[in-house]
Amino acid sequence: MESILSLFHEIAADPRSYIRKKRDESGKKVVGYFCSYAPDELIHAAGAIPFRIFGSKGEITLADAHLQSYCCSLVRGGLEDALAGRLDFLDGTLFPHTCDSIQRLSDIWRLNTGFSFHVDAVLPVKLDTQSARDYMVDVLNDVKKRLESGLGVKIEKNDLISSIRIFNRIRSALRSLYGMRSKCPSLFPPSAIHDIMVAAMVMDREEFADRVDALLKKTKASANGNTGNRGKRIMITGGICSHPDIYGLLAASGGDVVYDDLCTGFRYADGNIATDIDPIEAVADRYIGRIVCPAKHLSNRARAESLVSAAKEHRADGVIFLLLKFCDPHAFDYPYLKQALDDAGIPSLLLEVEDRMPPEGQLMTRLETFTGML
Repeated sequence: MESILSLFHEIAADPRSYIRKKRDESGKKVVGYFCSYAPDELIHAAGAIPFRIFGSKGEITLADAHLQSYCCSLVRGGLEDALAGRLDFLDGTLFPHTCDSIQRLSDIWRLNTGFSFHVDAVLPVKLDTQSARDYMVDVLNDVKKRLESGLGVKIEKNDLISSIRIFNRIRSALRSLYGMRSKCPSLFPPSAIHDIMVAAMVMDREEFADRVDALLKKTKASANGNTGNRGKRIMITGGICSHPDIYGLLAASGGDVVYDDLCTGFRYADGNIATDIDPIEAVADRYIGRIVCPAKHLSNRARAESLVSAAKEHRADGVIFLLLKFCDPHAFDYPYLKQALDDAGIPSLLLEVEDRMPPEGQLMTRLETFTGML
């Protein structure tokens, strides 16, 4: 188990080195994307490796010529890496329509980065109507054609069904690991699930599927009915989490992360895809039915009801909102989500972060105060 977790940790710490080596060894092309609504299955069915872009960890200077300083660090950092040549392994990029910043980044990216092809996926925002489903299917068919043109391949129906089965296998294993962490957080090092999720979004998917299945078997064998906690049960919610240190700091302050509602977390693993209907329609159904983020709409209360339900299901003592600074969709959602948690008697804490964490001492004080209050 430790060796597999060590591999995932190494890849999560330096995903670019992994993907460069894998691209050279396999000859596969690599398609970058920014959002969990990107149809990985179509990229994979085209014979390419889907690669989640997490943003830069270094100084952001080149991107400032194209973006305002009040754009979030994911948008600015991703463009910085592209302009600086740190994403030179990409053959193309896929941009789902999510927030306004990502949508406008698509134009800037296409005009300034020089990658060989570029795909926009203008997915519907409102998901609770038949017309939205029909439109989603049309968009995914268009994405399929654009990927075929950009990668010089033909995506056959059986190719997509095979990819769907791989992703179903991966998501099922990930959900099992989430369930085991919720039941027994002490089974895993603090940042283990974060490392696994990053690896799930950047590794060659067949390789990842084999590794995560092996990890799941080893974890089940070592569980032995253990249900121990290290500290207070904490749920994290927000957009992306590219700060694995937050898990270690929480553990040091007396908290166990037992569940998350992140687009780089459980939202990526939520829901399998049907294999007994048209595969494009099946992919559309999964993207319509999975847990929504603020960029999508199911109902006025869907996000709050999902958050409160998850906190209760996983017996969370408290919820931490981990929000990227200047992320307008999540910032707009925060007040009513906090109110829903307050009404349910669930304490919460708001942490705004950028590409780098706040000073450790300051952050530890806030986390220790929060876990102590619980």
